[in-house]
Amino acid sequence: MKEADPPFANPNGQSPITRRRRIESCLYILAAFIALLGLSDSIYLTVQHLAGRDVDCIAFAACETVLTSSYAAIGKIPVAAFGALAYFGVFSLATLAAFGREWTRRLFICLVGVMMGATCWLLYLQAFVLHAFCDFCLLSAALTTILAAIGLVIFFTGKNRPAVIHS
Repeated sequence: MKEADPPFANPNGQSPITRRRRIESCLYILAAFIALLGLSDSIYLTVQHLAGRDVDCIAFAACETVLTSSYAAIGKIPVAAFGALAYFGVFSLATLAAFGREWTRRLFICLVGVMMGATCWLLYLQAFVLHAFCDFCLLSAALTTILAAIGLVIFFTGKNRPAVIHS
C-alpha cells in the first residue's frame, strides 16, 4: 500500500515556504520590469517637457492640454520627473527584494502605495478639472495600478510568512 504525501509537500518536493518565496521573487522581478517601463515613460515626458517639445499622442488628442497645464509641473520641475524618481525607486527596491533583501519589502509596498495615491489624484485632475487625457499619463496610471496589484499580492502572501530570526 502506497503512503499518502504529506499535505504540505508538492510534486517537486518544495515546502510551501520555499514555493511562496519563489513566487514572491518572481513578482518582484515582474515589478522591476514594469517599473522600467514606467521609468522610460516618465523620462520621455520629462525630457520633452524640459526641451519644450510637443508630445504626440495616439488615442487622445488632448495630450498637450494635460502636459502644458499648470498641474504638469511643481515649480519648474515636471511632475513626470517625480514619476521617474518613483519608478527608479520601485525598480531598485524590487530588484533588491528579488535577491532576498527583506528590509526592502515594506519600503516597496509604501512607495507603490504613495504612487497609487498620486496616480488617483492625477487621474482626477485629468477627468474632472482638465477634461482631457494624456496617453502617456494613462500608461503610467496603468503601470502603477499593476504595481499596486503586485504589492497587494506580496503584502497578503507575506502576512503568513514565518518570521526570519537572525543570530
